[in-house]
Amino acid sequence: MNRNIKKVAVLGSGVMGSRIACHFANIGVEVLLLDIVPRELLPAEESKGLTLQSPAVRNRIVNQSLDTALKTNPSPIYSKSYVSRITTGNFEDNMKEIASCDWVIEVVVERLDIKKKVFDQVEEHRKAGTLITSNTSGIPIHLMAEGRSADFKANFCGTHFFNPPRYLELFEIIPTADTDVAVVDFLTHFGDKMLGKTVVLCKDTPAFIGNRIGVYSMLALTHLVEKLDLSVEEVDKYTGPAMGHPKSATFRTADVVGLDTLVNVANGLDQNAPNDEAKGVFQLPAYINKMVENKWLGEKTKQGFYKKEKDDKGNSVILSLDLKSLSYKEQEKVKSATLEATKPVDDIRKRMKVYEGGTDKAATLFRAMHYPLFEYVSNRVPEITEEFYRIDDAMRAGFGWELGPFEVWDALGVRETIAKIQTEEKRLPGQRGEVAAWVHDMLAAGCETFYKVIDGVKNFYDIASKSYAPIPGAEDLIVLDHIRDEHTVWKNSGVTITDLGDGVINCEFHTKMNTIGGDVIQGLNKAIDLAEQQYKGLVITNEGKNFSAGANIGMIFMMAVEQDYDELNMAVKMFQNTAMRIRYSSIPVVVAPFQLTLGGGCEFSMHADFVQLHAETYMGLVEFGVGVIPGGGGSKEFALRASDEYQPDQIVQNTLKERFLTIGQAKVSTSAVEAAELGYLQEGKYAITMNRKRLLADAKAKVLELANAGYVQPAARKDIKVLGNQGLGIVYVGASSMRAGNYISDHDKKISEKLGWVMCGGNLSAPTEVSEQYLLDLERKAFLELCAERKTLERIQHMLTKGKPLRN
Repeated sequence: MNRNIKKVAVLGSGVMGSRIACHFANIGVEVLLLDIVPRELLPAEESKGLTLQSPAVRNRIVNQSLDTALKTNPSPIYSKSYVSRITTGNFEDNMKEIASCDWVIEVVVERLDIKKKVFDQVEEHRKAGTLITSNTSGIPIHLMAEGRSADFKANFCGTHFFNPPRYLELFEIIPTADTDVAVVDFLTHFGDKMLGKTVVLCKDTPAFIGNRIGVYSMLALTHLVEKLDLSVEEVDKYTGPAMGHPKSATFRTADVVGLDTLVNVANGLDQNAPNDEAKGVFQLPAYINKMVENKWLGEKTKQGFYKKEKDDKGNSVILSLDLKSLSYKEQEKVKSATLEATKPVDDIRKRMKVYEGGTDKAATLFRAMHYPLFEYVSNRVPEITEEFYRIDDAMRAGFGWELGPFEVWDALGVRETIAKIQTEEKRLPGQRGEVAAWVHDMLAAGCETFYKVIDGVKNFYDIASKSYAPIPGAEDLIVLDHIRDEHTVWKNSGVTITDLGDGVINCEFHTKMNTIGGDVIQGLNKAIDLAEQQYKGLVITNEGKNFSAGANIGMIFMMAVEQDYDELNMAVKMFQNTAMRIRYSSIPVVVAPFQLTLGGGCEFSMHADFVQLHAETYMGLVEFGVGVIPGGGGSKEFALRASDEYQPDQIVQNTLKERFLTIGQAKVSTSAVEAAELGYLQEGKYAITMNRKRLLADAKAKVLELANAGYVQPAARKDIKVLGNQGLGIVYVGASSMRAGNYISDHDKKISEKLGWVMCGGNLSAPTEVSEQYLLDLERKAFLELCAERKTLERIQHMLTKGKPLRN
């Protein structure tokens, strides 16, 4: 049957339920969010004369839960306007409305008896063929299906989102023996393309895949702390970004998740996985049990492995827990020769080899945690999954690891690491020093790695056939790492241009934070030259953590300090000219941004023929923070867009004001949707890709669509209406009143006036139509004048040294 998910019911509005509801609203689905009816009135409700039959009371729990979710930061929803897609209700009055839903997701408390009661109601009201799934993280899925109708069982499985559902990519699907294969296929497709998730098919085993391996890994570290005499801050320093793990590392992550949650999963694994050879790892060290007893559970109880306090001067300080005395102390600085050695190694795979080869405590911990992990994950195949790559997918998508355990093993060398596992002395409970037989079979079959890229497609070692096979779906993706070596067209120190096939090339930045300096500008112009000469079109994107943090302000600072204004003028002009080439080249240019897209990265996006952006794109013109205005065409572009929005009989200053404030307040979008709302994207000239892995393929497809439709080079604009003094008066009055109210500094006022001067077209006596080049020249002049200001240089220096803006 063809399925179309138009409306979803989410049963249970707690932390997970309310946020799952928000994410479905994000993708345009109508949501019915239900929860229980309160049994008692609150004093405030009694004082208003309400009763238990009042709708406001009956829906209090669900409404409060949704309200709490919407107030969290980061937000679970792309845009406040999307909240209207969520309708709230309760199990008693509104359960019958699930008859209009295409998918019912149960997210109630983790008790089988309660879940079964909820499913009794679902069975009564759902229409045949409706999907029913449970978001449980621990209860066996097959137990929930017992006693249900054949249609219920065929359409039922587990769908486990990780928290927070908007941001964590892992989406585990856990079918039962009765689940229709077509249901699994549909959910896999929907999770990938619509929800933007990494979909991992799991067996119905304790904690499924993500938590089984993730909790094992975290608990292994709690045992190694004692074995290796490590402190809390040492573990978090060693197991953070240097190792390819999130900044929160191990113990900070435990504080965020909640120690009680970690303990509950550990106890469940200890009880429900009796044949797990490493189950001793799930038996908690004494200090963990004592912390739980003391209710030191992390952020929810204001203390865990870390505790925030005020010092004698009233400043906030974060203390760490001494695991021997169980008292809090000042954090100690952690130094490591191994970590220092890893810093210059950007390639995560090469960094793993450097990390493993160290001789200090950090390297000892690396080996002591990874060797038993490799043994453990090899033994989980085929218990929790038939295909080992799903374990790597789960750890990357659910726990934020850059590499999954098998990928790390590949980086270290499979064959040589097996010998080290056999001789490792710091063993964990259940570790025997021997990996699963299938790994030895793999090596015997002549396959030296778990993964292998063949013709640009990532393959994995297939245990059944003892040969490599493409990872399902990999052929639909374009991964620069997999094609760069063989298909590089041109490169310099900051850019690589790669042939994507079908007449499309990609220009990729690879500077620090993908900042834009002379090498990137050169590379972009070279890419446009090549595309105009030999190809159908150009994509601009990369596979870094962020699309671009903007212009290289270190370069700007150096030229400004040395008062080399001719050189600075030339650099800014080159930046502007590059933005204009992106817009006015003879071939279609699609920019595909994601994550941080600031300053120049935003300006290049604003000048593209089309922007194919990831849903999680944080876009903004933030130049005010370093004391200047957007100088790469951003100020000009907002003047142009304001001009296009002016309507007859409209107070045009209001339109200008909105555009002005977006730059003046350095507004950064919290999603791709909000980027459009802030005016960084134009209607009909952008599309959102939910799954980051599909972004480059989608961008390439758009280039081909534009080229095949008969792309025509646009003409530069000469009809931009600027308001001159009519608009400047509003800008100056507004800046003066903000300064008088002490909302901005004198320098902020000066920057505001410079921006207004550009956006209004300078000192013109009446509204006038001007060209883009006219505005670019004004923009560049204002930018250079601000770079000559001492306070601007102070702001740039502060950003370079402290990493945050200075208000002076």
